[in-house]
Amino acid sequence: MPINRSRGLRATLVGAALVAALHGASAQQQPSGAPTPGSAPTAPVNTTAPAATQDRGSALYGRPESGEAAKLAPVAGPPLPTPAAKLPVDRLKVPAGFKVEVFASGVANARSLRQGDKGTVFAGTRLLDRVYAIRDRDGKREVKVIASKLHRPNGLAFHKGALYVAELSKVWRFDDIEARLDEPPKPVLVYDDLPKDEAHGWKFIAIGPDEKLYVPVGSPGNILMPPDTHAQIRRMNLDGSGVEVVARGVRNTVGFDWNPATKQLWFSDNGRDWVSEDIPEDELNVLTEPGKQHFGFPFCHQGTFTDPEYGWGRSCAEFTAPAALLGPHTAALGLRFYTGTQFPEAYRNAIFVARHGSWNRTKKLGGDVVAVKLGPDGKVASIEPFLTGFIEDNRYLGRPVDVLVAQDGALLVSDDYNGAIYRISYQP
Repeated sequence: MPINRSRGLRATLVGAALVAALHGASAQQQPSGAPTPGSAPTAPVNTTAPAATQDRGSALYGRPESGEAAKLAPVAGPPLPTPAAKLPVDRLKVPAGFKVEVFASGVANARSLRQGDKGTVFAGTRLLDRVYAIRDRDGKREVKVIASKLHRPNGLAFHKGALYVAELSKVWRFDDIEARLDEPPKPVLVYDDLPKDEAHGWKFIAIGPDEKLYVPVGSPGNILMPPDTHAQIRRMNLDGSGVEVVARGVRNTVGFDWNPATKQLWFSDNGRDWVSEDIPEDELNVLTEPGKQHFGFPFCHQGTFTDPEYGWGRSCAEFTAPAALLGPHTAALGLRFYTGTQFPEAYRNAIFVARHGSWNRTKKLGGDVVAVKLGPDGKVASIEPFLTGFIEDNRYLGRPVDVLVAQDGALLVSDDYNGAIYRISYQP
């Protein structure tokens, strides 16, 4: 289907601004000390003490300043969205019977995805100030900016005609949005009692089967003792009242969904950095007892590795272990249970996880979408590649952020590197 860009997308993005924003927002820091006895002995530890004035929220805090590690830095995408004709679709790989195509281009910094009741696809951003709506109009697919002047409006949720948008420190609601795309309504403030830390401050939000809004608050740095207000997942009523913490020890989740069979919350969690290239791995976790579980941060990582600084005197057995590991520094972000019927039976209720890809690893890992399949016991049975090809010669051709099961059963995948959304369908 032809793609028609609205005027709102013609604004030039300055490449330097993207680099600066990515540098400041990645929030990785310095570990210190030695490994806790009994922890993984193979992980080399950086023991170089940082300068006292160094910002613990910097993406490069604690990076070794010699050798290969000194060359690593956050990955900035192109300064402008990649034109549809130049997107790497022909290099992307999916299992036999599946097809990848461009759903929309010109969606600069496309991140979290949601779909409205009338079929409109909404996309948030992290480095920009805008929220997009993608709709079919007059036989063409139109990309339209429906909200702007927001601070990191990464998180989106849709419920009963209303679009919820999470900025860094606030959650807004746009009522009856699909009927008012050409003249969007003024937003209603839902909740603003959120920290303003840039480090891990962007939000992924969703509304659960309990009709409550779930909002995470990441750790304000790579590795530190977080305040009681951070490293957690909160839930609240849809008007922002009745706030409670349902999970603690969560370093930074940027993706979660509910198992359609058990109604339990599954979420990704990004592991800490600068311990080694291979430890710790990102986690896939499941919340079985809301309000009672602690998932380890900052004491234990990946369920088996006690932190070199904060793990002394602690045991990983004190905390809830991951349901699965998703690879070291792969930046596992958005995830969804597959609830459609278009894909083969083997994918029903599987979890699709977008791995944005590593940057502080000499050999990049991730940059793909994997399918996590559960066994009859509800536990992870396998993790299989599903959408690959975004990494060539150790460089990125694109970086998946979020996945969405569309109303027709296809899978949509956002790519903030290229400013695009792909559609994966099954054609036996």
